[in-house]
Amino acid sequence: MATEKTIAFVLYPGCTILDLVGPLQVLSTLAAIRPEFRVVVVGERLENWETDTPLWVRAGNTFDEVPAPDVIVVPGGGAPTLRAMADESLLAYVRTAAALTTSVCTGSLILGAAGLLDGRRATSHWSMLDVLPEFGAIPVRERWVADGPVLTAAGVSAGIDMALHLTAELAGLDIARAVQYALEYDPRPPHGRPDWEQAPKELYTALTEQWVREGLGDHPLAGRISARLKTVS
Repeated sequence: MATEKTIAFVLYPGCTILDLVGPLQVLSTLAAIRPEFRVVVVGERLENWETDTPLWVRAGNTFDEVPAPDVIVVPGGGAPTLRAMADESLLAYVRTAAALTTSVCTGSLILGAAGLLDGRRATSHWSMLDVLPEFGAIPVRERWVADGPVLTAAGVSAGIDMALHLTAELAGLDIARAVQYALEYDPRPPHGRPDWEQAPKELYTALTEQWVREGLGDHPLAGRISARLKTVS
């Protein structure tokens, strides 16, 4: 019998729910096909927490109950994610708990705050990509980026792509394709693929500045992140 591998999704108040649920669905499907994989959602406490939608959610386990998962997935978000960058309990768990640490969207900033991105190639939501060097990371505009024991995904929907890539790494390409078929994952954006040269940069500069104000307040990182956001590329 294969050794059980635990994949832990980290929940914190206010995160972007699709950052969590997209890859959670992928990897839960993997666990249904291959029972040696155990998928859990962990949080500091077992409480109902808001997300960035009207949906409230609750973790199934505390950090203490799952102290050493094999894989961690950290979702991103807006102001609450920047606030989470100063949550020492969350950072300690992310820093020490897993052999493979992954993130979706601005969840990579939490990895950076935990000291896991220094010298590594990484990605994030395009509007926050230029913040990554603040943590010693090398920003890469890709759908997902693997560098050693760290795997980062770009914004929101890229988490599904990252999780399918991870499935192939964990269980092989045939299983990953079976999961993709199970989810009927065949993206066809109704407005075509994004032209990144046309991205609404001014809109997101204002939005990310708001995230910094609401999420970090007078934290020492606030000024440095704001300075980097003024050069969003």
